[in-house]
Amino acid sequence: MITLAILLVLALLGVVLYLLFRIQIFSSVFRGSYAKRVGTSNRINAMLFLAFLIIGGTAFFWSFADSMDDFMVPIASVHAAWIEEMFWTTMVILGIVFVLTHVLLFWYSYRYQYKADKKAYYYPHNNMLEVVWTIIPAVVMALLVFSGWKAWTKITNPAPADAVVVEIVGKQFNWLYRYPGKDNILGVAKHTLIDATNELGIDLSDPKAQDDLFFSSGDIHIPKGKPVLFRIRSRDVTHDVYQPNFRIQMHAVPGMPTKFWFVPTKTTAEMATETGNPDFKYEIVCNQICGRGHFAMRATLVVDEPEDYEKWLSEQKSFAEQNPELLEKMQANAAPVIPAKEETKPVAEKAAL
Repeated sequence: MITLAILLVLALLGVVLYLLFRIQIFSSVFRGSYAKRVGTSNRINAMLFLAFLIIGGTAFFWSFADSMDDFMVPIASVHAAWIEEMFWTTMVILGIVFVLTHVLLFWYSYRYQYKADKKAYYYPHNNMLEVVWTIIPAVVMALLVFSGWKAWTKITNPAPADAVVVEIVGKQFNWLYRYPGKDNILGVAKHTLIDATNELGIDLSDPKAQDDLFFSSGDIHIPKGKPVLFRIRSRDVTHDVYQPNFRIQMHAVPGMPTKFWFVPTKTTAEMATETGNPDFKYEIVCNQICGRGHFAMRATLVVDEPEDYEKWLSEQKSFAEQNPELLEKMQANAAPVIPAKEETKPVAEKAAL
């Protein structure tokens, strides 16, 4: 701690001395006694600007091309193609502007280096130039925003009625997931019912919940070529459902259910063949730093052919079948349904109403 304090004092002392030196220069400028020295260092700096442009630009494009296979993972869903198109359109437009402005920036620094026998051209204002460099970026940005809005609305539109529904719930530190039964409707879940067995708080007194399938481990199965709706929740802190091949990313927020739907286009086996990796797996990971065990939040997602998915689904047992005692207990404790009272008003009064 004492060493750190000494280092801070020395650093502050250096800053003070530098500022005193600058004040001396400013006072000399005001008195007219300051003579600016221009030597070889000015020309060296100008050459270094040009060298940095060439070497830095070459290294930038090389690193981008060399790493492209690592960050551009193969796409495996319909909407991933929309996102890919939007991404590369944005990259091309912004890349052209980036390269042009930086070439001009470093070239101008070299070309217009200070020389004692040259005087800078005084060019303070140009209305047309300001209009052009304001309107062109505004139009380009508006077009980019509009294309992004179109892609986003297609992604976030309501899922088709026949979509396969999977509820994914994040908790520290793993994923829980639930499928609806034959009715394709998820039953009621209450946080007050959560315990070591019923980790989602599924209310088995609800008839629609009695055929739901619940998993706290194992693989998540979905069919190829059919719309899949992920209903996303969190039990504790903010998590993030992320799957790069499908270009899925959606927050799991406590108390605020979110959703994301997509159509897988490649099975796990097809992707393994395409990538040349026989051990390939689609993984759902948490893309938020949600705590000490964040690294463990992984789930394997298996994309099956439709018939294989149906076969797998038919072999699974519902949560109620696996926990008959819990079903019996919840049904016994369920509030009785009170039948609606019959109307006793006279016929004449009914007719008047």
